[in-house]
Amino acid sequence: MDVTTWHLEQTDPADLIPAKPPRMQVDVVRSEVPSPEFARFLYTAVGGDWHWTTRLPWTRRQWLAWLDRPGLETWVAWHRGTPAGYVQLESQPDGVVEITNFGLLPYAIGHGVGGHLLHAGASRAWDIHLRWPGREPTRRVWVHTCSLDGPAALSNYKARGFRLFKTEVKQEDVADTPPGPWPGA
Repeated sequence: MDVTTWHLEQTDPADLIPAKPPRMQVDVVRSEVPSPEFARFLYTAVGGDWHWTTRLPWTRRQWLAWLDRPGLETWVAWHRGTPAGYVQLESQPDGVVEITNFGLLPYAIGHGVGGHLLHAGASRAWDIHLRWPGREPTRRVWVHTCSLDGPAALSNYKARGFRLFKTEVKQEDVADTPPGPWPGA
């Protein structure tokens, strides 16, 4: 199947556009303890319906190696003590921050949480150097999304002030149906 990937960026903190308040109460909190179990839960709970499969074969050791690096942050939206979604940031060289993962658990979709969480995550990308001594101030925040992601993903990024800088179309082998949030069950 043809899969379109859109690459988007912000090059100034003033590019970031706030979202309307979500229609359900959420608190966005940084997950500071590298937990492979929690990270894998978020990855499958958010991405299971959208063909997120790249990390499914990772071992616990691979998850820990990914998470336990300076400059990698996971921010979780919580609703009444339950995860509603997450955004993961990776500080890269030269003041660049990539939003490597972003999305919501199914129950939180359609309540305005996505725009709120994306705004919170992008805000944290712009000040990530304050939490990681020795990092350069952020000069660029970027993300990519594809035609296999949720239907509101691209419009949400654009609504938060991200600008398209590259589009790719590639032929990929994709299962007829995504694995769901319970792969192997």
